Amino acid sequence: MITRTYRIAGKVISLSTIYPDTHTLCEGYEADAEPELSVSISQSDIDLEKQKSDAEYIYEGKHPRNFSQGLLEQTAVYRKIAEQMPYYDTFVFHGSVVAVDGVGYLFTAKSGTDKSTHTRLWREMLGDRAVMVNDDKPMIKLTDTGALVCGTPYNGKHHLGNNICVPLKAICILERGEHNSITPINKSEAYPMLLQQVYRPADMQSFAMTLSLIDKLSDMTALYKLSANMEPQAAEVAYNAMKG
Repeated sequence: MITRTYRIAGKVISLSTIYPDTHTLCEGYEADAEPELSVSISQSDIDLEKQKSDAEYIYEGKHPRNFSQGLLEQTAVYRKIAEQMPYYDTFVFHGSVVAVDGVGYLFTAKSGTDKSTHTRLWREMLGDRAVMVNDDKPMIKLTDTGALVCGTPYNGKHHLGNNICVPLKAICILERGEHNSITPINKSEAYPMLLQQVYRPADMQSFAMTLSLIDKLSDMTALYKLSANMEPQAAEVAYNAMKG
C-alpha cells in the first residue's frame, strides 16, 4: 500500500492506495500534519467501481470502457472522501468555479452546457484578477460566517484549478441561449439543480447531512440563472450582475 497525507478543503486526509495514480493526482495538496480522517482502498473497492462503470455504460447503450485499475482507484478514493465530508459541514459539488479578487463564483449546469467555456471567458476578460478554483468537482464548506468554495485534485479533464479556498459569493445556473441575460432566483427555483449537482452519498446519514447543507447554502448565498451565448459579452453581463 502507498500511504500519504493531503489537505483538501481544510481537512487533513490520509490516503492509502494500491496504485500511485491517486497520489500523482493529489500533487500540490500534500500536508505534514496529523490526519483527521483516513481513506484506504482495497481491490474490492476497485472491482466495485468497475462494476458501476460497466453498468452505467450498458444502461446508456454503450460498450463498457476499459479503464485502468489506477483510474478506477482514483474514483474509489473520490467516492470515499465525498461520503465522509458532510460530517465536516463540507460536500462535493459539480461545477466550474472562478475566483475574482479573492471571492468565488460558481457556475453549474447540465452536462454539455459549456461551464468551462464560460469561466474561461471570465479569465480572458479579467486577466490576473481571475483565478480558477476548480473546473469540475469543487468542495463547498459551510462556516458560521458563510460558505467557502475549495479546489480539489478532481478538477476536470483540463486540470484547471488550484489548492485554495475562497469565500463563495454567488452560484449561477447556466443555460445556453441566443442572448445574454441574468436574473436573481430564489431558493425554490435553484434547489432542484443544486440537488442534482451535489454529490449524493450512499450512506443515509451522510445524505441527510448533505440535504441540510444544501438548504443552508441556498439561504446564505446569492443565486442566479444565466442565459448565455458563450460570446465574450456573456462574461461581462454575468460578472456585472453577480459582483454586487
